[in-house]
Amino acid sequence: MRTPGMAVFKQQNVEDFYEMGEQLGSGQFAVVKRCKEKSSGTEFAAKFIKKRISRASRRGVKREEIEREVGILQQLQHPNIVALHDVYENRTDVVLIMELVSGGELFDFLAQKESLSEEEATQFIKQILDGVQYLHSKRIAHFDLKPENIMLLDRNASLPRIKLIDFGLAHQIEAGADFKNIFGTPEFVAPEIVNYEQLGLEADMWSIGVITYILLSGASPFLGDTKQETLGNISAVNYEFDEDFFSNTSELAKSFIRQLLEKDTRKRMAIEDALNHPWIKSSGHMEEESSQCVTQKNGEKLKRTSLNEHGVLSLSSTTQNKTLFQRFPLLWEDISLIQTGLSVSTDTSSFLQRDIEALLSTCDEKEAWCKETSESVQKLLSQTGCDFQTMKATRLLLLLEDVKNIDASLGSVRSDCSYRLEQLEALQQKLKSEQLFLNPAGARSSF
Repeated sequence: MRTPGMAVFKQQNVEDFYEMGEQLGSGQFAVVKRCKEKSSGTEFAAKFIKKRISRASRRGVKREEIEREVGILQQLQHPNIVALHDVYENRTDVVLIMELVSGGELFDFLAQKESLSEEEATQFIKQILDGVQYLHSKRIAHFDLKPENIMLLDRNASLPRIKLIDFGLAHQIEAGADFKNIFGTPEFVAPEIVNYEQLGLEADMWSIGVITYILLSGASPFLGDTKQETLGNISAVNYEFDEDFFSNTSELAKSFIRQLLEKDTRKRMAIEDALNHPWIKSSGHMEEESSQCVTQKNGEKLKRTSLNEHGVLSLSSTTQNKTLFQRFPLLWEDISLIQTGLSVSTDTSSFLQRDIEALLSTCDEKEAWCKETSESVQKLLSQTGCDFQTMKATRLLLLLEDVKNIDASLGSVRSDCSYRLEQLEALQQKLKSEQLFLNPAGARSSF
């Protein structure tokens, strides 16, 4: 098993070894196609990740980010995590040959069921926890756990197997390292991401809490009318167990969610504690099974909040949001590509639209973050009794006084310079007179 930093990309044409089929999905800088290995006939999924072609460009994924994703995937071998089979590279793309996960999204599967008992829910949550436990045992944080990234291997199985996908944002967490970032899907990110604080494995546990809440109710705990409102709800941990959705939900299930949706990362339930929680441990013999069922109404709500409502397409290699602020210059790159002979297609138009929407979305998030930071600073200034306006006025007065002093000094210097110039002119006249007196002939010849 290779370690991160040792990723090997085959410099061969992937289509010499795999026959490409229909497109399964697409993301910001990635397209996923069904493919078949020519030598064995085995079906896989080929994920084409667009490489960033130059340092000046912001289109595509940096090579080091692709290497990080591949390096992490090459460490992983678990029944609940998508497997990496091979990696190829050409001039424009890195192609990941992945295990084919064809059962669709978990939430789309559940939306077709008329009801979901807590026992069934815990069986799916348990599989998610098993996959995350394996990741966390290797100090790997996924950082993008959300419904779109929870897939089914085969939806026709009696108990479909969960597969966690898309490791584009995953990081190996080093002990003592300072790691902060703003990324992920707003609805599912932890408060420490919203507040740009130290990040660790705990962020995944928060996301599992949000997913569990949605799984049991069909409603999203923090979703607001705007992205700013959503992020504000997360930062304030503003949620409740609405009786319309949780009237038949057990207290054990609510306890499980509460311990995951804990703002203080030190108090938030860790993966081992989650697996040992009574709600998960008792999944095989619940005493109140008949009263612990999500009704058909909640199932319909789950349908309304499936793929499109939850945002980004699955299998995307989303770059860190900070780069989105620099995305407008990419339009000029598209013009350049058109001039070289590529025709403008519907796909390109939608691609650019997603770029602009992502930029605007990130600007909204940054605006909300700045607003919260500003409020925190104002509160801090109030607590310390620092009168910022008084200090500002005092500094301005001192600055004006300095300007006056400098102006006065400059006036004195000008006066002194004028006096010196007059003395110099007088001295020159005197020297000329002395010269004429001492050497009248030489003076005449010099003219």
